[in-house]
Order: sequence, then structure tokens, then C-alpha cells
Amino acid sequence: MHERDTGPLSVLEREIVSCRLCPRLVAWREQVAREKRAAFADWDYWGRPVPGFGDPRARLLIVGLAPAAHGANRTGRMFTGDRSGTWLFGSLFRTGFANSPVSESRDDGLELHDAWITASVRCAPPANKPTPTERDTCRPYLEREITLLDAWEVVVALGRFAWDVVLRVLGPLRPKPAFAHLAEVRLPGAGTLLGSFHPSQQNTFTGRLTEPMLDAVFSRARDLLG
Repeated sequence: MHERDTGPLSVLEREIVSCRLCPRLVAWREQVAREKRAAFADWDYWGRPVPGFGDPRARLLIVGLAPAAHGANRTGRMFTGDRSGTWLFGSLFRTGFANSPVSESRDDGLELHDAWITASVRCAPPANKPTPTERDTCRPYLEREITLLDAWEVVVALGRFAWDVVLRVLGPLRPKPAFAHLAEVRLPGAGTLLGSFHPSQQNTFTGRLTEPMLDAVFSRARDLLG
């Protein structure tokens, strides 16, 4: 199910998609959409902020960094159309959270089961590095999203950036828990935060993250959900 089908989430989606608060990100996402990559010359790039998607009653919330310039910035769906998404959805499929390991376009039939995927920053940033100001400007969207997704029990943070943002939104915890792959932290009130290396090419090509390592994160999430 997509946000447009889920009442208040549809209002948030419209606000996210129309956002122009960060001039540097607006300029970059639109430049990429105009210039394109040769392999995707025939694509009509999304070129806007990317909303979260999945099951609105999800107990598992997955938080990434930001849309990839030629991935979600092209397709309009988080982690869709790039190698990071191939790794992520492959793992979600193997652990029972997705109906398919394929993530090519918004209309490819992919569905999430008991999971919702979102990001810390909604626009593709230059060099995949949002500024602290951009991070903080976008954070209220995640705060509202988490409030509306009121069935969640486990949050998986893909990478240190997402880990830090989630702790800002759902914390604070003192001392601040250190990020690590398979790090596990009980959050204030309720819920568990799990850390995972981001399925970026930098991590997957070098072997820092393997498929069994990624599967272990979502298997642990499955165990926590019962």
C-alpha cells in the first residue's frame, strides 16, 4: 500500500513531494533530472523529493540516508532503480518483508509486508552528503511520519547518518549509543533500534557488507517482532 491510500500519510506525502526548502538540493535534484545518465536517457526523471512507502501498519521501519541521484531521484520510490535497492529488496524478500527482490520502477508490483521504507533526507544530495542544515530542515518530515506510523516496533537504520538522525528523533539517549552493524538499542518508551551498514556500492563492492550480514539484520528484526 502506498501513502496516497492511507489518509493522513497522503497529506504528508504531498507536502514532501512539493518541498523546496533547501536551495542546494532543489538545484541538484533538478539538474540531475535534466541532464540524466546516458543509460536512462529515455526516462522521465522524478526530480523531486521522494516520500516513504510501504505498509502503513508496518511494525518495521527502515530509514536510509537520502535518494540516489539516478535511483530514487529517477524513479520516485525509495531505493528503487539502483544497486543499493537490489541489495535491500533482495534481503527483504529473503526475510519475508517484500514480495519481490526486484526494484525497478514505481509500478513494478513490489509490495512490502509489515515494513515501511523512508529516509533521513528526501532529496538527492550532491556526493550523497547532505549538510547539517539540510538534515535538520528535513527532519520534521521524518518526525511526523514516525508519529503517523504508530504500529512500529523496530527501526533499522541503514548507515551511521540514519542512525544519528533516528536517535535525534526518537531519543535522546545518554550516553549516545555507538553505531555498528547489528548494534541494538532499546529506545525510550518502546521500540528497538538496529544498526546496519548501508547497502551502498562502497560497502557491497568492498565486502564490508555481505548478503548474509544484511540478512542477519532483518532476521533479527523478524525475531524481535515475533
